[in-house]
Amino acid sequence: MVQRSVMVHIRPDEVVADALRDSDAGMRDADNALKHGVAVKTIRRWRRLYQRRGVPRGQSHLSAPCPRCDQAAMDQPAYAELFGWYLGDGHITLQPRGVYGLHIFNDAKYVGLNEHVMELMRRVKPGGRPHTRQKPGCVVITTSWKHWPCLFPQLGPGRKDLRVLGMETWQWNVVEAYPADFLRGLFHSDGCRANNWTQKTIGGRLKRYDYPRWQFTNNSVEIRAWCCEALDLIDALAAVELEDHLGLHAGRGGPARRADRAQVLRRQGVQRDQRSRITREVKEGVSPPSRYVAPPAVTAGASATG
Repeated sequence: MVQRSVMVHIRPDEVVADALRDSDAGMRDADNALKHGVAVKTIRRWRRLYQRRGVPRGQSHLSAPCPRCDQAAMDQPAYAELFGWYLGDGHITLQPRGVYGLHIFNDAKYVGLNEHVMELMRRVKPGGRPHTRQKPGCVVITTSWKHWPCLFPQLGPGRKDLRVLGMETWQWNVVEAYPADFLRGLFHSDGCRANNWTQKTIGGRLKRYDYPRWQFTNNSVEIRAWCCEALDLIDALAAVELEDHLGLHAGRGGPARRADRAQVLRRQGVQRDQRSRITREVKEGVSPPSRYVAPPAVTAGASATG
């Protein structure tokens, strides 16, 4: 019987580094392969991936320490913004071997924003390797990690607006410290910016006033409440109007509203007490950190849009 040698497929970092140094020094691929006991095509693959493309070697992107389990340092501004993206257009799925995938959906035409989301994922999960896939009209940005449920305990089966969401105290502390980053993620995912204008006759002359209006639309009462709380934190002079996604419903003698939308009208003349009154209505008497409910266990192969 002819005995065949068994080639080790995972080489130590020292072997790869030494082979790349020899390649840089001008050693032929055949001689380099003979010296290190690998195939010629392996040397060529190492040069292609690690020298020309700059791909990081190894599986360090899968073993990043968790800020919750391992008390690792966390990039809090990046987390606050990624948290907003996740609440708006994100969901988490359970993949093989207990690894979770964080998926953010965004319009494919916003190339800069999509690259920014990938950078946020790299900052929250050091060494992470976000990748994208195209879907009709959008791009899906995904990063895999076993610890996404630790950072986003809102994970659960079904849509977010059909479940009671809660925010843990440590999450709210991050939002309090970086409300603008949190709002940036929310408004980029489920918001839009429009230009409001009005006309008024002053001194016999018709004058036009223009001012920006930001709209945030989400069916979850908790997510809208957190949005309004963050607006209060940055002390934006804003009026928050609520409208119902089922259609306009005029109250008794009151204005028509929609319950799924928060509108921010940035004018100096908007009264703070009006904003606070409507913010309390959005919150429905619930403070952000107090509604945390432990998410149910997710079985292998199941997905969650929490």
